[in-house]
Order: sequence, then structure tokens, then C-alpha cells
Amino acid sequence: MVRDVARVQGKPYSLGDKLSKLIPFEIGMTLKKALEEEPALPEFLAGDEDAAEVMEMAISLEGVVRNFGKHAGGVVIAPTKLIDFAPLYCEEDGSGLVTQYDKNDVEEAGLVKFDFLGLKTLTVVDWAVKNIDTINALEGKPPLDISLIDLEDRSTYELLKRAETTAVFQLESRGMKELIKKLLPSRFEDIIALVALYRPGPLGSGMVDDFINRKHGRAELAFPHPDYQHQDLIPVLEPTYGIILYQEQVMQIAQVLAKFSLGGADLLRRAMGKKKPEVMAEQRLIFMEGALKNNIDKDLSGNIFDLMEKFAGYGFNKSHSAAYALVSYQTAWLKNHYPAPFMAAVLSADMQNTDKIVIFIEECRSMALALELPNVNESVYKFTVNPKGAIVYGLGAIKGVGEGPIEAIVEARKEGPFEHIFDFCQRVGKKVNKRVMEALVRSGAFDTIGPNRATLFACIDEALKRAVQDAKNQDAGMMDLFGVAVEENAQDAYKEIGIQHEWTPRQRLDGEKDTLGLYVTGHPIDEYEKEIRRFVRSKIVDLQPKRGDTQIMAGLIVDLRITKSKKGGNIAFVTLDDRSARIEVTVFPDNYDSFKNVIVKDEVVVVEGEITVDEFRGGQKVVARNILDIAQARIRYVEALRITWTSETVTPKEIQALANSMASYRGDGCDVVIGFDTPQACGDIRLGSGWKVRPDDELIHQLQKQYGKQNVQLVYT
Repeated sequence: MVRDVARVQGKPYSLGDKLSKLIPFEIGMTLKKALEEEPALPEFLAGDEDAAEVMEMAISLEGVVRNFGKHAGGVVIAPTKLIDFAPLYCEEDGSGLVTQYDKNDVEEAGLVKFDFLGLKTLTVVDWAVKNIDTINALEGKPPLDISLIDLEDRSTYELLKRAETTAVFQLESRGMKELIKKLLPSRFEDIIALVALYRPGPLGSGMVDDFINRKHGRAELAFPHPDYQHQDLIPVLEPTYGIILYQEQVMQIAQVLAKFSLGGADLLRRAMGKKKPEVMAEQRLIFMEGALKNNIDKDLSGNIFDLMEKFAGYGFNKSHSAAYALVSYQTAWLKNHYPAPFMAAVLSADMQNTDKIVIFIEECRSMALALELPNVNESVYKFTVNPKGAIVYGLGAIKGVGEGPIEAIVEARKEGPFEHIFDFCQRVGKKVNKRVMEALVRSGAFDTIGPNRATLFACIDEALKRAVQDAKNQDAGMMDLFGVAVEENAQDAYKEIGIQHEWTPRQRLDGEKDTLGLYVTGHPIDEYEKEIRRFVRSKIVDLQPKRGDTQIMAGLIVDLRITKSKKGGNIAFVTLDDRSARIEVTVFPDNYDSFKNVIVKDEVVVVEGEITVDEFRGGQKVVARNILDIAQARIRYVEALRITWTSETVTPKEIQALANSMASYRGDGCDVVIGFDTPQACGDIRLGSGWKVRPDDELIHQLQKQYGKQNVQLVYT
């Protein structure tokens, strides 16, 4: 406010800024209150006339509407012209028509107000149905009408009971999955109830536990309470096992017991929501008088009204819940009956959100769905399903490949599939440059038309050069002679460039991560998966916030940001990925120096820390208390490094070779156990403490090379 006044009065920006900073930043703070609580403010005003002038006007304007806003999805409907009910305003060109009344005044004027919500999930359902229809058309089946699916499909409810609800609208959060496992929905009414129950009010009031116990017969069914029941309420409360869960149920109870009109029942619902004592006292009197005329005992009606008032504070609009529940059921049904087309649509809707893609890709794996890398001969912009039933990565998910090149690829492909990288560049033309080609190769999009990614990558410059030359030849009218020559040479092009040694598995995976945002054909953590599960019980996707508790997790560091704290210390923000999900780990300055040599990008680490809910961005976050690299984790959790010797290896020469291999790794670490397995004897010898070794990957791999992978094992407690 003071900045606005200073600006309008033509005062310096610095004056308005200084005044603003003298006002305490607290909820509910006013200018008059600031003058009373902040001694420096009146002192400053007393010595500066301009500041005093600004403050005087600001105080008189405080509380006045500053500017008009427009509800993003609010629509007002009137029985006649809108100007019969409310003043309007619009943009200078006549567009953007809006009522000058706010939402409350609009209702007071007798207009109907709707809030229209745009749901991305509706787009997902639409895309999934189109994917299904494409497959059905090839198989000679009719298109799917999602509005006609069976709402009592048993297999879909079995999927829900297993809480396999990742990507299912409204039912995919960790907390909701836990609630589903307890409630075990078996009918559509239960899904409606799930959406209404999973809110802070019902969860904290005991209503959820009461609902679950009544559903499963562990508590008595009562309508609505064991001590205050009325048989006329059974039809009203039966869908919720006697619990007053919805606002509509409050209205129905008023109609059934006290003969309220629909309008009167709606007024009661509103009054209970606003909780104004004088209004509630009036409504209670009307309710009890109506119930008495309906031959219902005064004490019973009073107690039922009190229960209505109590539960109305947690009551949810059933029409809203039912609409959401229908979309929830549709997505669950699609996931159950058409998993590949549905997950392709889900992935397409979030292809730019890597964190979500990681979760959805892992879900595809858990569903045993085949997932194929992008393919220039098969992929389009979005994720699709091929005739083999596999999900094919969308070209739009490749970083650095925009819509223009993708459209050119799809258009050029209409002439037939690309035969090799030179054919691709020749037909797609100038729409692709070196950066796009590198992204396509590293993502695996050329895997089906080339020897290997290393060779394809080496061919990029030559392929682009030949494409440019071919275009010049065509422009010059030299198509036939030179066109045939180029085509013949292109067939052996890979041999001319030379078949390169394929990239290492890690190079291939790094290329996928750089271009797709995640590892697809594997994951660096795969090498350690079985070992990690010995001391890390839960994957990241299964972690739950537990304030005050230290939990253990492991993953690959895929992102690392280091910033300065206000006191000048380093704070590290580490993104951990174990393929099931990602989570951000914060390392504060008091721990940073201890862990700075361990928190290295693209390294696997084990983190011990407290998990809490990330209120700002949603999801979860971790405050690190300890971070270990793999070798340090082995030292903590491994009992010994066990090497099995057979008769061929028990020679003085081999003993010396073992000593030489371990020499540079001796020190603080784990014990070494030699297991003998010879025709003469067998047994274990634990070497002395002077032969403890640090169990680094390099030592493990070296020993496995010497004695065989099966003969070198880490023994966990």
C-alpha cells in the first residue's frame, strides 16, 4: 500500500521502500497497528514530511479494493440479461466480460455461480481412449465408449484393493494408498467416500476409522449414532454406513426428519458451514419444531441436530466427490483393462516432468509392460503403443528435439521407413541440425537402423554434410546421375566411416539420461541393487515421512546444487534417484564439510536422514544426518569379504598374488575371510586385523577377475 501511494504521489521509490520495510511483516498487520508496535516508524514519520504525507493517505486507503481480479473458471448464469442483476465491466475492446460484484454479492443478487475446473486427467482419459480405438480398429473391434463401462467391475476393485493406484486420479498418493488398503473399496460408493474422507478434517476427527470399522463389521452400524437413531435415516446414511459424510446428507436429514424444503435445507447446510452461533440457534429451533410436527421426540431431534452440526464441519460436497470418483474409477478401469494404452497417455501428459516420468516408468516395469526407446521409424510426438503391445517413447520427450524436427521426421517417414542415418538426413533435410542428431542418437532413436550408437554418433557430421550436398545437387538439377551414386555409396556408408567400438554400458545410460531425463534401458544402481537391499529396506517411492526418525535410503546422485547460507556456509541440495522415484536431500552447513567428498554427481550413496513433507513444492524432502559412499556403507554393514579358494589356487604364488592385490586397500575396513574348499580339507580362515581392507569396487572387481565372480562375496550380518 505505502509503495503504491508513494509512486502515485511521485515520491522517490526509496522512500516508499523504506516505509514498507519499517512495517512488521506479520499476518493481520495494519498500518495503525504498525504505528503502535514499531517505534522506529512514528519516529521516521516525524522527521520526514513526505513520508508523513504518504502514510496519511495510505491509512485512509487501507482496506479499499486495490484492483479487480477475475476468477479463472468462474461462470455466472442469469435467467435474463446479466445487466438485470449485476453491473458489468470489460476490456477496452469489449472482451473479457466480468461482473463487478464479487462471488458473495453475485449469489445475493440471485445469480447461479459455477466454478469450472480444468483437469489434465480428462485429457489423459481422452488420449487413452484414442490409443485404444486405434488398436481396436486394427483388430476389427468397435471403439470404446468410456461412459458405458461397468462401474461394478470386480477386477478393477481388486486392483484398487491392492492399492496399485499409481497414475489413478486422486488415488495415487502414499497416504491415499494406505487408506485404500484399510478401507478396501468394493463398490462405487466406497470410491466416492474415499475422495471425501481423505482430507485433514475427517482424518483427524476419527471419522475415517469409524467408517472403516463399520464397513468391515468391526463396529455397530448406526443411523447415525448408537444412542440416537431413526429408521427413516437408513436410506439416507446407508451408502456411508451410517456416517454423516456429505453436505447433501445434512440436507436430506433435515428434509426427512423436519420436513425442510430444498431451499430451507440448503440454508441449513450453509449455516452449518459458516458456524455463526445466532444463525445456528435459529436453525436448531426450526429443525426441532419441524421434527416435533413429524412426531419425533424433542430429545432425539436435538441430539441428531447436534451430530449433524458436528459432522457438517467435515462434510464434503457429494456431487463434487462423485464426479471425481467417476474419473478415478475410469482411470483405474483403463489401467486394469488397457494398461499399455493408458500408461502411454499418462506418460504423454507429463513428458516434460522428469520426476513424474521416473515414477511412471517404474510403474510400467512393475506392471510388466514392455517399454521401447524412441524410434525414428515408429515414434511420434507422444508416447504410443506399437502392434507388439509395447509402449514406444515419444520423440517429444527427447530434450533438444522440438516440434518442428518431429513434424519433419513424421512427414518424411510417410515415404517409407528410414534405412540408415544417411537416408534419414537426406529425407528430413534442414529441419534437423547436429544438436538434434546427437540427441536422437544418444537417446537410442537410431538403434534399429545402425550398427551401434558409437558408430551412429561418428557418422553425424558426414550424414549432415552429404544431405546438404544432395540438396545442392537437386537444386542444380543433377538428380539422376549423382542421386544414384550417392544412394549406392550410402548403402555401405557405415563401413566407409568404420564400425566403432560400442560405448560402455555407462556411456549408453548417460546418453539416455542426458536426453530423456532418466535411465531407461538400465540404471547405475542396478549393479548394487541386491547388495543395497541388505541394509536399505525401502525404495524411495515407498518412503513415508516420520518426524524425528532417522531413515535409510540409497540412490544415484542425479543433480547437485550448492548455495551459500546467510552465514556464508555451504548448503547442498542433492537429488537422489533409485529408479523407483526421486527425492531431494538437503545437507546443511554443519554437515557439509563432512560429506563434501562423498556427494559427487553420478555416484551411488547411502543417506541417513529425517524425511518430512515438502510443504512448498509438494512431495517429500530429507535432511541428511549421514551420507556414505558404497565402500563406507560396506564397512558399516558388511561382516567380511569372503574369498573361496580351490585346490588350484592354494599355492605360494597365489597367496602372494592375493597379498599384492589387497596391499593398497589395507587399513580401516572389513575383515577378510579365506574359505578353503579342497579335496583334503575345507574351512574358513579369518585374517588378522592388520589385513582389514576397504571394500572398494575396484578391489572387488580385481579379486573377482582373479578368482571368479562366484568365489568373491561380501558377507552381511
